[in-house]
Amino acid sequence: MIIDIVQLIVLILLGFCMFFGLGFILNMLLKTTWLPIYAYIIVVVGLVYWSWGAASLIENIKGYTLADYLPIVSGLVGAIMSGYTIKMLRVKGYKMF
Repeated sequence: MIIDIVQLIVLILLGFCMFFGLGFILNMLLKTTWLPIYAYIIVVVGLVYWSWGAASLIENIKGYTLADYLPIVSGLVGAIMSGYTIKMLRVKGYKMF
């Protein structure tokens, strides 16, 4: 039980850091602020569609638990925070971003 909670916390932090880093690098290279969020949503929808079995879409979504939703939400928050970070750096005058 304790190990499952620790694994979930590590997965949440890893998802946030991974998508924050990927979004930050993508924002620096392509000079777009919100592209990582759109790409993340497309990837998540693709994964839900890929894992879709013979059941309906509603039954498939109901089959996920809180432990499945938390890493997805943390990755989305990481992608959003990377956009806000790049936007803030541009406002403060950093020309590289």
